[in-house]
Amino acid sequence: MSADSPSSAETIMIVDDDRAFCTALAGGLRRRGFGVVVAHDYDEALAEAEAWRPDRAVIDLRMPGHSGLEVVAKLRRLLPGLRMVVLTGFGSIATAIEAIKLGAVHYLTKPASIDELLAAFDRTEPVLLDAPAATTATPLDQLEWEHLQRVLTDCQGNVSEAARRLGMHRRSLQRKLARGYKGGEEGGEGGEGGEDSDED
Repeated sequence: MSADSPSSAETIMIVDDDRAFCTALAGGLRRRGFGVVVAHDYDEALAEAEAWRPDRAVIDLRMPGHSGLEVVAKLRRLLPGLRMVVLTGFGSIATAIEAIKLGAVHYLTKPASIDELLAAFDRTEPVLLDAPAATTATPLDQLEWEHLQRVLTDCQGNVSEAARRLGMHRRSLQRKLARGYKGGEEGGEGGEGGEDSDED
C-alpha cells in the first residue's frame, strides 16, 4: 500500500491487486496533480479509506478474496460522498451494473486511459440500469448490447478501436452489431457496424 496526498489536491484511491497497473495509474494521476492512495485488497482498501478519506476511488471488480462489489458496498457506507468508478473485463458487465446499483458512479472496461477514467468520475448522465430491451433479448444480452454501443460511441464509431478495447476480434464485433441492429428499432443503421473487411 502507499499514499501520497497533497492537501491542495483531491485524493484518488486505487484498489486493484495488479501492482504493475497500480504503479502506472498512480504515476499518471500524480502527474495530473492528484493525491493517490493505493490498496491491493479489501482490508487495505478499508484501512486506507479510513486513514485518508479519499474523494474518489477506482476499484477493480476482480480481486482475490473479497470482491470489488464488497469493496464498493463497504466504502459507500463508510464514505457516502465518495465517487467510485469500477473497472471490469468484458465478461463481467452484469457485475459492473450491480456495482452501479451499490453506489459506483460509472464503470469502464480495461484497459482504460486516465482521460477516460477522469471523464467517468465527472459523468453526469445516469447509467441506464433498466433500459427497455429493443428485442426479446435476455437481460444479459441487453447489457452486452448496451455496452457494445457505449464503447463504440466512445470510439466515435471506429469498429477496429472498439474491438481492441473490448478484447475481441473485429469481425466478431461486426457480427454482434449486425445482429443487434437487425433485431432492434435501429435496423436502418446496421450497415456501419456490419461492414466486413479484411482488417482485424
